[in-house]
Formats: sequence, C-alpha cells, structure tokens
Amino acid sequence: MTSVQSSTRLPCGNRVLDFSRTHVMGILNVTPDSFSDGGRFARLDEALRHAQAMVEAGATLIDVGGESTRPGARHVSAQEELERVAPIVERINRELDVIISVDTSTPIVMTESARLGAGLINDVRSLRREGALQAAAATGLPVCLMHMSGEPGDMQDDPQYQDVLAEVRAFLVDRMRMCAAQGIAPERIILDPGFGFAKTLQHNLSLFKHMDALHLLGRPLLVGVSRKSMIGQALNRPVTERLPGSLALAALAVTKGAHILRVHDVAETVDVVRMIAAVESAD
Repeated sequence: MTSVQSSTRLPCGNRVLDFSRTHVMGILNVTPDSFSDGGRFARLDEALRHAQAMVEAGATLIDVGGESTRPGARHVSAQEELERVAPIVERINRELDVIISVDTSTPIVMTESARLGAGLINDVRSLRREGALQAAAATGLPVCLMHMSGEPGDMQDDPQYQDVLAEVRAFLVDRMRMCAAQGIAPERIILDPGFGFAKTLQHNLSLFKHMDALHLLGRPLLVGVSRKSMIGQALNRPVTERLPGSLALAALAVTKGAHILRVHDVAETVDVVRMIAAVESAD
C-alpha cells in the first residue's frame, strides 16, 4: 500500500504545516517521570515559559505529553493525563503562535485537546487503545502513527525482528488501513518509525540507516531520537551528554528526508536544519 503525497500543506487545526521545509518539534513533557526532563515542567507557568522559549528558538510545533512512555513507565489514568495536558494546551493556544501537538493515546485527551486548540495528535500506540481511532477521526485533526510493539512497560523485553525495516513498514501500512476504514484519510497521516520503542541498538541503527525507504508510503516522516538510549549505547554517554549525538542524527535525518524532528534541544537543532538548508539552496 502506498499513498500519494499530493500537497505539501497539512491543515493542523487553525494553522497549517508546510512540508516544503523541515520542521523542528519541541518536546514539552508535563510529567514527573519522563526519561530526560521528568518533573521540570510539571507546573503550568514553567511549562508555558519553556514552550515560549522553544517557539522563540524556532520550533514550529510543541509536543505536549502527559504520560511518560519511557521503558518501564507507570500507567497514568485518563483523568490524571487530562489534568496535566488540558491546561497547558489551552494556555499555549491562547498565548503562542505555534502548532500544538498532543502526545497521547487516550481518547478523552485527544477530544478535549482538539477542543482547546491542539492541531495534531501524536500517538505512540498508533490509535490502538480502545476508542482512540474513533476519537481521533472525530477531531478532524491529522495524526502521527508510530511503530511500537507491546507497551512501554514491556517493549524492551527482548524485541525480535526478522527484518526490522520490513516489519515496521508493514505495521504502519496496516495502521494506515485501519485509519482509512475509520475515515482518517492518508492525507491526514504522518508516520514515525519509532526509534527506541521495542528495538535494540542494532534495530535502531539499521532502521535509521534505511528509513528513507519509508518514503515509499507517501507520507511525511517524523523522527524522534533526541537524547535517546540508542545514542547513549552507541557513544557510551549518559542522558546529559547526548547533545552531539542527537545533533548528528538530526542532520542525518534531514538528509534522509525527515519532515519533522522531535527534539529537546530546539535552538541547536534549528541551527542544524538552517545550515543544511543554506548549503542545499546555494548555487
């Protein structure tokens, strides 16, 4: 199954994302237990200040998450997630000129975030929670589908693939079919290979090397590798020392045709994107 990327412009609520260039998505975790910045932005005023700083640094999208999906993360109730996410979505929509992405698998969070001004649903479970497909379809918003096997609590328990690229592609094709059956057109879909989710270091490296093959699916690609364990394992670096590795992968992702880079370090990544664009636009 392939789809034709007929337009470079993707409506995201009351804003539009233009895929004629690469965009940087800033990560805003309003959680106490995310792997890199857990607890730093749990308060509304701190979260808003960080969102504003990322927008000023060049982020086109802010990805708001109220449930940690790191390996071994604890389950969060729908109500708790909603109470974390809804206030900051509302404030960002009111005060900042940016597309709000909501990193959620929870139907009520999708529905309420859309009502409050979110422009994109970014679901690591690819709308597999009960009611998620229907809720996402009803919002009319675009969705990002990500590959993951299992759940965050067990996804790193000995992941196995015969061909990681082929299996990731098959999974994404199947989820696109499920979306189409629910009325979510291919033109509303972004795809994420799911680096770090149910994959070993070698799986991640192989998938990254060959991910440009996923362009055959005809949809924009989101790449999220910022500060992830694949960098720590490859370079033997703790989370606090993974910026150079993150920027190297960001640059490589751009050359492989990624449309959105989901990152913690917005200003540095924006410089990477702008420098590549400057070179590519030269005579």
